Amino acid sequence: MRILLLGGTGAMGTHLSTLLSRQGNDVFVTTRKERMDNTSVIYLKGDAHDRSFIEEILREGWDAIVDFMVYHTDEFVGRVNLLLRHTDQYVYLSSARVFANEDTCITERSPRLLDVSSDTDYLKTDEYALAKARQEDILRASGCKNWTIVRPYITFSEIRLQLGVYEKEHWLYRALRGRSIVFSKDIARHYTTLTYSEEVAQGIAGLIGNKKALVEDFNIMTAESLTWQEVLDIYVRVIEECAGKRPKVVYTDACLNLSFKRRQYQVRYCRLFDRRFDNSKILSVVPDLRFMDVRVSLRLCLRTLINSREFKLIGWHDEALLDRVSAEFTPMREIGTTKRYMVYLLLRKLPFDCVKYMLNHR
Repeated sequence: MRILLLGGTGAMGTHLSTLLSRQGNDVFVTTRKERMDNTSVIYLKGDAHDRSFIEEILREGWDAIVDFMVYHTDEFVGRVNLLLRHTDQYVYLSSARVFANEDTCITERSPRLLDVSSDTDYLKTDEYALAKARQEDILRASGCKNWTIVRPYITFSEIRLQLGVYEKEHWLYRALRGRSIVFSKDIARHYTTLTYSEEVAQGIAGLIGNKKALVEDFNIMTAESLTWQEVLDIYVRVIEECAGKRPKVVYTDACLNLSFKRRQYQVRYCRLFDRRFDNSKILSVVPDLRFMDVRVSLRLCLRTLINSREFKLIGWHDEALLDRVSAEFTPMREIGTTKRYMVYLLLRKLPFDCVKYMLNHR
């Protein structure tokens, strides 16, 4: 099969391209950066948001397209028919964040936030969970029968590991630099479901070319759940084992992101929910799919990250906010430039109400 992965260079996409190529497929992946082709994966350099680039690569036709891109809903409306016309199977990466709060295990038929929320301000936005749900609806209304919707939840890998709302650049970087991990009590007590990205990729690979997957949606994640506090405890123990020193943890009562308009919804409508899932549907269609004990996978990935110490760009605005809470300072030599350090100091020392106003009105 000729398979195109749009934006497939992240944790899930990297695992998926490797799996598909091992199966003997011809795999092509769009990327905005220069990457070396290997014997089984070809990289197509260009921006998959650029319509002319997409039109050019779609001309040849594809057996399957797996779409990892994050779209504004208006953008998706303008390209969904183009994508559906040029492939036998279009696999749309949605998210289990679309679901509303549930006291029981979430299934594919559980209510979505878009359908049941009474928060009118929230519904006016195109926030991630709402955008994904609207785009699911657009696919269903397309009249086409060659699509599959997949919904991972929070995934982790050897290059990405989250703690609540924080990426590794916000918590692991600090711990390895000798500063405190900042976390919040409100999120810590809630249950979450974390899944190793290779396992999600195996689920997606099992749906590609599978007639049972057409005009269907699948939640792809482990059935195992932990509290965020249990996740943090694992992280702290592994860091102590690998780095020789136990990191300090400083707690706030409420998540800092609740103070900022653009960030509040991920907290309010995701991390403050208990998230447990019933994955029986994906297992019925991909019966060979197996999930490792999440505690084991988390430890393995964290050890890899500690050994590599590879981080994306650090957001010094965020570091200033975290340092405020932990009563710590990041030295100028670490931040790099005088301009960045002055902005860091401003956000570190100004009254918090002033900081909130500045960041909410950027």
